[in-house]
Amino acid sequence: METGNHTRVTEFIILGLTEDPTLCSIFFVVFLAIYVVTVFGNTSIIMLIRSSPQLHTPMYLFLSHLAFVDIGYSTSVTPVMILSFLRERTVISVTGCIAQLGSDVTFGTAECFLLASMAYDRYVAICSPLLYSTHMSPRVCLMLLVTSYLGGGLNASSFTSCLLSLTFCGPNEINHFFCDLPPLVKLSCTHIYVSEISPAISAGSIIVVTLFTIIVSYLYILHSILKMPSTEGRHKAFSTCTSHLTAVTLFYGTVTFVYVLPKSSHSPDHIKVVSVFYTVVIPMLNPLIYSLRNKEVKEAMRRLIARQHSSF
Repeated sequence: METGNHTRVTEFIILGLTEDPTLCSIFFVVFLAIYVVTVFGNTSIIMLIRSSPQLHTPMYLFLSHLAFVDIGYSTSVTPVMILSFLRERTVISVTGCIAQLGSDVTFGTAECFLLASMAYDRYVAICSPLLYSTHMSPRVCLMLLVTSYLGGGLNASSFTSCLLSLTFCGPNEINHFFCDLPPLVKLSCTHIYVSEISPAISAGSIIVVTLFTIIVSYLYILHSILKMPSTEGRHKAFSTCTSHLTAVTLFYGTVTFVYVLPKSSHSPDHIKVVSVFYTVVIPMLNPLIYSLRNKEVKEAMRRLIARQHSSF
């Protein structure tokens, strides 16, 4: 379809991580393995929580949804990237690009809200244990979950609306391994400032609000832990938070590098590497973090394995 003297773009070419055939072969095996581990690990966490009555608490309810979100987050990006290692050119339609961007932002935003909800849960459990059943009632948990997914959908709508408002009539090669908004904006032959700034405000606000919630929650938690009289009590209280703190540090550290720090401070190749970490690697690491560093999860896993052995 013609627009002036230009042809409107109907598909994009994703350049991917590398064009080197040897690296493509190595990356195909590595990232396929990562994706399989991601899906298996997070599915196992969900099944373990559902089948273990001792894990039917708000914290593990949020963890099961975090595992579901990690599967969706990784699936929105990783399969396309894996296929790109087998092809000379990876072509994606404009509609497919919009769908990928929307699903990536939806799950990524939901992860921010879930991590904040888990921080609030730890705050109530440690700082107000007598009020835990009230402050973390099923109704409150449901509201936090609905807010997480609704926030993801609303944030994704601002990104996809921006993409729909742009016109592409020139180069159509995306210098990335998935349809992220910044490289797409660079390819646009129209610049609508309001529509471009809207996603930045939306995403920035969510990052600030959720990170602020996490930081404030842990400041109160730290204050309460330091006031505990016994060393054993302090260690036990802090050990319940280490898995969550590790996940938060990894996720927000990489997201901040890509979306908050000035773009001039790092090259597109650096952004690709860090983007691989938060979209592909972290969803694989989360189930490992929560299973290897959490006594309750390890105990539930031991009981489940024992039940399965006794049933044979």
